[in-house]
Amino acid sequence: MNGLELVEAIHKEFAWIPVVLMTAHGSEEIAAKALSKGAASYVPKTFLEQEIVPTLERILALTNVNRHHRQSLECLTQSNMTFRLGPDPKFIAPLLSYLDEMLTLLNICDATEGMRVGVALQEAILNAIYHGNLEVSSALRQDDETIYHDLVKERAQQDPFQKRRVHVDVAISPAEATYVIRDEGPGFDPSQLPDPTDPEQFEKVGGRGLLLIRTFMDQVRHNEKGNEITLVKRRTAAG
Repeated sequence: MNGLELVEAIHKEFAWIPVVLMTAHGSEEIAAKALSKGAASYVPKTFLEQEIVPTLERILALTNVNRHHRQSLECLTQSNMTFRLGPDPKFIAPLLSYLDEMLTLLNICDATEGMRVGVALQEAILNAIYHGNLEVSSALRQDDETIYHDLVKERAQQDPFQKRRVHVDVAISPAEATYVIRDEGPGFDPSQLPDPTDPEQFEKVGGRGLLLIRTFMDQVRHNEKGNEITLVKRRTAAG
């Protein structure tokens, strides 16, 4: 059994277990296939030491679903909600756990797909906080992870950055879930985004989030200003 077959087997038999890949130069095609078959994320081998622990922590946080609202959510047929998040990412995991319950109860997707939707949302919200509201470039991560994270912490306590909010609009029905994530930053030109499926992008930390988002969601689009992204997940489970 090769690595791709292992991912498929885990997806089939143990849908609640997340799979995180380690990619190396030359394995880009296999990694892309593994993401499409059920893997939850990946870490470039050249950044393994810096990225493996925070990546696993984020993935595991998504699997710890809060069950307190289950009884009331069993009556849910459609919901429209808006959330506002500040610069502290600690509120992301509880929000995503709540939204994951809705996907499960409305039978939009199975456990693996629900977790992958959570990964996509997590990446989109983190992008909105770090790159949008705090205006910290992902290019810094390629040069020095320490400088990148230090600047994030610094700007999260400075005006005007700390006053900005991320707006998350959610519309969920039995047919599909739509998530609109908007930051209050200056935006960017979406047409200048690099192609995340380019094999060279697999060996970069920056751009990984966009690849995961586009792989895990059925539809992804940016607004013209570049400060808003819309993610759509359509029903895949049997009725």
